[in-house]
Amino acid sequence: MNLEDIKMTKEPVIVFMGTPDFSATVLEGLLLKYPVRAIVTQPDKPVGRGGKIKFSPVKEIALKNDILCLQPDKVEDILQDINVMNPDIIITCAYGKMLPLELLVMPKFGCINVHASLLPKLRGGAPIHHAIIDGYKETGVTIMYMSSQMDAGDIISQEKVSISEDETAESLHDKLMVLGRDLLLNTLPSIFNKTNKRIKQDESLVTYGFVITREDEYIDFNKPKRTIINQIRGLNSWPGAYCYYEDKIMKVWEARRGDKYDEHAYPGEIIGLYDDGFGVKVLNGEVVFTVIQPESKGKMKASDFINGHANLLGKVLK
Repeated sequence: MNLEDIKMTKEPVIVFMGTPDFSATVLEGLLLKYPVRAIVTQPDKPVGRGGKIKFSPVKEIALKNDILCLQPDKVEDILQDINVMNPDIIITCAYGKMLPLELLVMPKFGCINVHASLLPKLRGGAPIHHAIIDGYKETGVTIMYMSSQMDAGDIISQEKVSISEDETAESLHDKLMVLGRDLLLNTLPSIFNKTNKRIKQDESLVTYGFVITREDEYIDFNKPKRTIINQIRGLNSWPGAYCYYEDKIMKVWEARRGDKYDEHAYPGEIIGLYDDGFGVKVLNGEVVFTVIQPESKGKMKASDFINGHANLLGKVLK
């Protein structure tokens, strides 16, 4: 469908903006009940050593369903195109960029966003990672009106999920993308018939879940057990927590609490060898690494690493 076809359509014009798998799941659910007239997603990027171009999950759905797909470097570049469509509503989900005010005021029913936290908690681009890293016991999804400030618009609807002790960013992501799909579909009717809630966010309760940096990924062995284990869980399966073993990067994918305490050991020192991994000295005791990934190698059980490396006790991870 091209711009002129969209301009002439009698059905509601929905424009969807998103990029990763989370967005794609929400979009697939949306397409089961509503006609999406155009999709906006991030530009194609080369992936891997070969630099092969890979389409975003949202673009793949656009191509499969013959939906107009726009991929601007800047949202401002397509304002005229969207204006020509005369959209009734714009729905964003993990698009990755702020929208200009000119776009926010364009649709009749506004611009709404599917955000993976219980706002005002965890505003920002990595709320799923930070929900675990920061030790939250619950999180959820918020459907909200967009505003000129990041994730600060009025709340329309929310739904909660508990975060279990063994939750990872990957497992929580998968829960929330299904929850986001279902909550959006349950919320849209009230938006279209103008019976939806519009709740101001309490600015005194705001926390942030900013995009993960390399510094966030580094394991500091001077921190307590729970903090380090939360960090490892919250970065699994992307991008992964890491430290250094013999000056080479070692990623740590899974870990558990240990019981040993050696007041004379250095932070990061390997103080125990077990059937499922090796114990490392941290601020208040021991964390046992159970799944690791040495530099230039694949993921492995830490017990297999032990079998291939003699004299691990006393080695210091940095």
